[in-house]
Formats: sequence, structure tokens, C-alpha cells
Amino acid sequence: MEMKGDQASIIGGVVEFIKELHQVVQSLESKKRRKSSSLSPSPGPSPRQFQLSSQPDSPFAYNTDRFKEVGACCNSPLADVEAKISGSNVHLRTISRRIPGQIVRIINVLEKLSFEILHLNISSMEDTVLYSFVIKIGLGCQVSVEELALEVQQSFCSEAVYVKGDTENPVQGF
Repeated sequence: MEMKGDQASIIGGVVEFIKELHQVVQSLESKKRRKSSSLSPSPGPSPRQFQLSSQPDSPFAYNTDRFKEVGACCNSPLADVEAKISGSNVHLRTISRRIPGQIVRIINVLEKLSFEILHLNISSMEDTVLYSFVIKIGLGCQVSVEELALEVQQSFCSEAVYVKGDTENPVQGF
């Protein structure tokens, strides 16, 4: 009986290791894209320089016949944002360079849109960070995954963060 427990423990460890490797690959791919786009001679990114797609050709693409997910990606030189509906939840992932206070800006966007955060995972490697949220979809939710991805993407362009309820005094870069 102990042998089966040991095998299950080993398999669980392998699955966790594969998940971590997948996050590292996503982080490196995003870093490579941002680096190549920053080397181009175009002017600095503006809040409207987003690439919005509903197709699974992002580093987050997950292809399986068992699960049908509706999702959207919104990428810019600042960050890659992906939102996917899975059952009654939304899986939201962002990959970007480390920006002080960014997690607060994302949470403010989610609260503004009346989403409930069920789970948050933060992974980082060097100057790159992956935020992965599981968000509950409310019954009266009127926001599409495309709109959610765009709103979160725009939070990477905002320079000031407002503390909830205080729109007069922005808090700069936590």
C-alpha cells in the first residue's frame, strides 16, 4: 500500500515540476517578444498599441479536445494578457517585467468590474513576473473576455494608482 502512495507522491511532484517549467517557458517567450519589440525603432508604447486576438496562438495556448475554452489575448510591448473562460470561472494570466504596484492595479481593475478573485499565483524569474488569477464570474457579469483582457492590459499603461474610494490622491509606484 505504501508503494502506491510513494508513486502518487512522485507523480504529483513531476506534475508540479512540469507546471513550473511551463511557467518558465512562458516567461522566457514573453521576455523575448518584449525584447525584440523594444529593439524596433518605433516610438515608446502608447496605451492603444495593443494586439487583441481571440485565437490560441499565444504562449498560453492550450490545445485539447476535452476542454472547450473561450478566451482572448491582449499583447503589447509592456505585457501579455490572456483571459479564458473555464466553466463558471475566468483564468487570467499576465506576463510582464516587474512593475512596482502592478498587482494592485490589476486587482483594482478586477474589483471595478465586480469580479471575485478566488485564487492568485505569482511566479517570477529575474525581472519577469507571471500573475495567474482564477476569477469567479458573477451571474450579472456583462464583461466579455476581450474587454477584460483589454482593461487589464490598460492597467499596465496607467502611471498613477488610486486607492479605492480616493480618486483625488493617486499613489505613485508602491
